[in-house]
Amino acid sequence: MNKEFKISTWSIHNKMTVFVLIGMIFIAGIFSYTSMPRESFPEIVVPEIYVSTPYPGNSALDIEKLITRPLEKEINGISGVDEIISTSIEGFSTIQVKFDFSVTPTEALRKVKDKVDAATSNKDFPKDLPADPHVQELNFAELMPIMNINLSGDFSMDKLKEYGEYLEEEIEKVPEISKVDIRGIQDKEVEISIDLYKMEISEISFNDIAMAIQNENITISGGDLLENGIRRNVRVIGEFRSTKEIADIIIKQENNNIVYLRDIAVVTFKEQEKQSYAREFSQPVVMLDVTKRGGENLINASTQIDVILANAAEEYFPSNLNVSKTNDQTNDTKSMVADLENSIVLGIILVVLVLLFFLGIRNALFVGIAIPLSMFMSFIILSALGVTLNTMVLFSLVIALGMLVDNGIVVVENVYRLLDEGYSKFDAAKYGVGEVAMPIIASTATTLAAFLPLAFWPGIMGEFMRYLPITLIIVLTSSLFVALLINPMLTSVYMKIKEDEVNFKKIVIYSSILFSVGVFFIIGGLTMNIKGLNAIGLLFALAGILRVVNTKYLTPATNWFQNVLLPKLEVLYERTLKYSLYGKRPSRFFIGTFGLLFFSFFLFGLFPPKVLFFPETPPKQVYVYIEYPIGTDIEVTNKLSVEIENKIQDYLKKYEVNGKNQIITSVIGQVGEGTSDPNQGQQGGSTPNKARITVDFVKFMERGDVDTDDVLVEIRQLLKNFPGVNITVDRPSDGPPAGAPINIEISGDDYYQLLSTAEDLKEFIKESNILGIEELSLNIEQGKPELPFIIDRQKARRLNVSTAQIGDAIRTSLFGKEVSTYKDGEDDYPINIRLMDKYRYNKESLLNQKITFRNASNGKIVQVPVSAVAHSETSSTFSAVKRKELNRVITIFSNVLEGYNGTEINDQIKKVLENYNLPKKVSISFTGEQESQAEEMAFLSKALLIAVFLIFLILVGQFNSTSTPVIISLSVLLSLIGVLLGLIIFRMEFVIMMTMIGIISLAGIVVNNAIVLIDYTNLVMIRKREEQDLEEGTLTKELIYESIVEGGKTRLRPVLLTAITTILGLLPLALGININFRTLITELDPNFYIGGENVAFWGPMGWAIVFGLSFATFLTMVLVPILFYLINKLKTKKDKVIS
Repeated sequence: MNKEFKISTWSIHNKMTVFVLIGMIFIAGIFSYTSMPRESFPEIVVPEIYVSTPYPGNSALDIEKLITRPLEKEINGISGVDEIISTSIEGFSTIQVKFDFSVTPTEALRKVKDKVDAATSNKDFPKDLPADPHVQELNFAELMPIMNINLSGDFSMDKLKEYGEYLEEEIEKVPEISKVDIRGIQDKEVEISIDLYKMEISEISFNDIAMAIQNENITISGGDLLENGIRRNVRVIGEFRSTKEIADIIIKQENNNIVYLRDIAVVTFKEQEKQSYAREFSQPVVMLDVTKRGGENLINASTQIDVILANAAEEYFPSNLNVSKTNDQTNDTKSMVADLENSIVLGIILVVLVLLFFLGIRNALFVGIAIPLSMFMSFIILSALGVTLNTMVLFSLVIALGMLVDNGIVVVENVYRLLDEGYSKFDAAKYGVGEVAMPIIASTATTLAAFLPLAFWPGIMGEFMRYLPITLIIVLTSSLFVALLINPMLTSVYMKIKEDEVNFKKIVIYSSILFSVGVFFIIGGLTMNIKGLNAIGLLFALAGILRVVNTKYLTPATNWFQNVLLPKLEVLYERTLKYSLYGKRPSRFFIGTFGLLFFSFFLFGLFPPKVLFFPETPPKQVYVYIEYPIGTDIEVTNKLSVEIENKIQDYLKKYEVNGKNQIITSVIGQVGEGTSDPNQGQQGGSTPNKARITVDFVKFMERGDVDTDDVLVEIRQLLKNFPGVNITVDRPSDGPPAGAPINIEISGDDYYQLLSTAEDLKEFIKESNILGIEELSLNIEQGKPELPFIIDRQKARRLNVSTAQIGDAIRTSLFGKEVSTYKDGEDDYPINIRLMDKYRYNKESLLNQKITFRNASNGKIVQVPVSAVAHSETSSTFSAVKRKELNRVITIFSNVLEGYNGTEINDQIKKVLENYNLPKKVSISFTGEQESQAEEMAFLSKALLIAVFLIFLILVGQFNSTSTPVIISLSVLLSLIGVLLGLIIFRMEFVIMMTMIGIISLAGIVVNNAIVLIDYTNLVMIRKREEQDLEEGTLTKELIYESIVEGGKTRLRPVLLTAITTILGLLPLALGININFRTLITELDPNFYIGGENVAFWGPMGWAIVFGLSFATFLTMVLVPILFYLINKLKTKKDKVIS
């Protein structure tokens, strides 16, 4: 009885509708593809909230007590909070609140804001904060700038800043840009530097000066004056228009003695104290950090910025102003996306070539159309879901390349078979699809089942990686749609048993015309430098050449392959199968294969590969982090940074050819703000003791034989001998942050004890001489110099002086106080009062200054020296107070040197620490990358088990049997042999994130071939049983043997075809073969090279699938028939059937 599948039959009856549908998919797919935002990695949305609170002038311990603890106490009451981490440094508090992923970022932000408002409304919370606590959602896209724009030249810094502000204003108009920050120059202020002695002689206090300025710098509206029927708005205008007006205000007038501000202070409009420096190639620059909005198109943003820079250079900037772009993420994104796109194109060419030899050109095109249609459908769906076009999505398409054609192969082959048997095109298409519809739906379901658990990957890593299973699920479902809806219609219209005879002379004439037209266009394109003409010409020329090549060479080669080589392979395979099924050999093969599995695990343990958590790509930049002890002045840090920048540049001159460096594009030096190592977490406040130097390399293809890993090691060796400063040389991290490779947390209550234990533990590990540790460091220091003023409260109160008055006087003297705002056009600048530097930085002057106030009882002015009621002590305090889950914690961390493995080093440290006696109430834990590695490994192992369980359930449902699913599940387990032996033989790294996903992907792919083989073998058995008039369920040994041999021989072609197409689809990326097809057809330059960031990142996953699938093909063709034979042989004995 002929079967039909209703959806397929509908498509065959409504071919015009399906043709329109194909056109719509192509148009909508191309539009979606071109409009999808591009980025290198997926944008991560996590429910993570930061609360940052500035409180300048306060020590880390005071910040913890006054700001951090009250906020933490409130936030801890929120439901759904996973972890609270806080950092209290001098003048700044940062609290990181991590939520469970069931909470949306918007809801998390609202909850935290409500609790922060509750904490700040408490009467004990400080009321003199310069700004309210800032609550913001973590957005990875907006954490790092997408590029730096540097301005330099023979101009004053004020002029450079003016040009920078022009660019800032223009770039911030671009919809894709969220903000632009100017670095390397400080904002301005009106500084009122007070002469302490003149102020004291005049019996004036800081408050007197502040009140005088505030009361004068004001504009008040008086309302409307009605005069002669006209209402005039009355305004009292008092805002300062120059610094001279400020200097001329009267501070005090008593007994005709007038004291002007200029008499006791100097008023200047100047830059605020230097908090950052920026340089490019050691030359000072004004730097603009450009940050993109989340979810926006990076390449569009970059293109618009290039237009702004070009217009500014033409219309606004002087010709001698130097403008450069550095650390531009756009270049990396374009390269990575383009390389993956080209890998897809190359994969498609290889897959179609294989299909051509196996199926012939016409059938190959029927199957091959599934690739673009499935991909375009995926782009439509992904674009509608708001997904960006990133490397994760593109690599999913690379994996899917070979799998996309599987369903099409089964459908086209079956339709072709029925057409060959004498059915009409219409009936062959209708019944051919009907016979295989349910099996291909089931086989697609098993593949999807392998990827489904990965779509529920929890945590930040899940947010990063989940685009891979989601894209694969969408694209494979699309391929099923194409196989069941589009392929049947196309085969019913265009399929032929035999190709028409061709007139070779006519083909040569037409091809020559096409080739000549192509050459004409190419000559025109090269002469007029029009790339479009080159592309048209090359396509015409290729069409002419390929038509002749196909007729003269490819068609005969295909016939030879199908009629000579494949039959020989089938005969060889039949002999192999008969040999393996003879006598006791099936049992020996079975035991031997399991022995090989155990042997593979034994070898894996004996010669373990290097285990990595995440792939390490050749660094695109090298970061040099410089950290002096806390309290170091920014000028000292800057001096060393300049020295190191020059040393690096001098060393890198060895890569210069004709005065141009061949491997670096820029060396950027930054000192002060924004230079902390991101591995230490988000840090606010100023960091005058830190600097960062960024060495940016050229694109991978332009580096020649230079390995940037070697350059990183060379720079690390170069900067070894700098005593008294901590220098770390690091690479940018790929993927989401996971913490330092070595990260040991020490927690407890007593911070002094924690610090002592941490220092002791650090030295203990150092003395163990474990190789591969770069530099063990603590994330806090105790050496922050401090000068506490100790107040005698009793004496102070007897003299009518309070602690608040003394604290305010000291703070205003040293740090300063913002008393008003000076307006200059649209810009506002703070007016700050403080002592002149000669008093401000003199301890004796600060201690001996007089607190001036009017006695409330008699109205007389009283002056009390601070030294009369207080004394100072020299001590040190913590650089920061770190807290995790409301407990104080100190972290020992380090990078791992190139060539060493973080997992192995951590194992050695754990073994060494077994002999270390920890104090009571102090605990240690290994976190950072190690913690993430353990969590992700546990999830991936669980995902693999769930995937196998789901596949097993689907197979049970399909075959209504348990024995067949057991056979297929065993083939998945045994495919690990290929992965393990491949890694061991070729000494490749075992990358937990990528290799494990490769193994899970392998499970879904391996199952398909086994299903195809067993399903057909069962059909053969049923047919043979009917031919021999045996009862249903009755089997003989001969029938089982013959069915397995016939089924294997018949299904050899589709099994080989699906395996080869999948492997060839991945091979260009696994090998790192890069051909730029766009430049090939437009500029006749393929830009061919081998290697790159993509092969380092995606190679481990690709090779896991290639190794596993190569061995799994042997399993499918030999071991699966053996297992099927053994199980059915057992059934014959159990049921005592005839033999």
